[in-house]
Amino acid sequence: MSVRQILTSLVLSALLCAASSLAQAQSAAPKGTKDAAKPAAAAKPAAKPETAAAAAAGGAEPTLIGQFGTWGAYTATPNGKKVCFALAKPSSSKTNPPNRPRDPAYAFVSTRPAEKVTNEVSIMIGYALKPGSESSLEVGGASYAMYTQGDGLWIKNAAEEERMVDAMRKAADVTVKGVSAKGTETTDTFSLKGLSQALDKLAQDCRR
Repeated sequence: MSVRQILTSLVLSALLCAASSLAQAQSAAPKGTKDAAKPAAAAKPAAKPETAAAAAAGGAEPTLIGQFGTWGAYTATPNGKKVCFALAKPSSSKTNPPNRPRDPAYAFVSTRPAEKVTNEVSIMIGYALKPGSESSLEVGGASYAMYTQGDGLWIKNAAEEERMVDAMRKAADVTVKGVSAKGTETTDTFSLKGLSQALDKLAQDCRR
């Protein structure tokens, strides 16, 4: 499969995910919160961060505007609408039972000005999640419930997202737990080194 075919598949998967998850997002979040369609970060990732970045950019060519610790800061303009996001791979990943195969995982923090979405956290977990299951994101001593769709995770209560991002800016790492469709339990730890600087850079760039 060519890179173009992979990106096309990613975008189509994201559109399908957005359609099916919108009703759930609306019921999980109060009116007026960020219940816009989810980005292509929900789709199946490829092995390289650059390709995952292109997927998150809706298939548009992303531009790396800075690398801050483990986090890359990217911008893109799919269909003339600016998208900004920070992207990182986990510093460690574990499965139970151990050594189960899976695709690479990625964490995204996305801003889409046209949709009035700022610092939306999503995780590409690297496998098909157990249907109807909930996952969790643990940071700064708090645990946040994440709802699942395909192989993507988003915060269940959008009203808590700003507090979660603030905690991510200050903490050393974040842990994400999930359960695959086959019952495999996973624990991914992402270093948060450089995230705050990456988000500050994106905040500046997304004003333009």
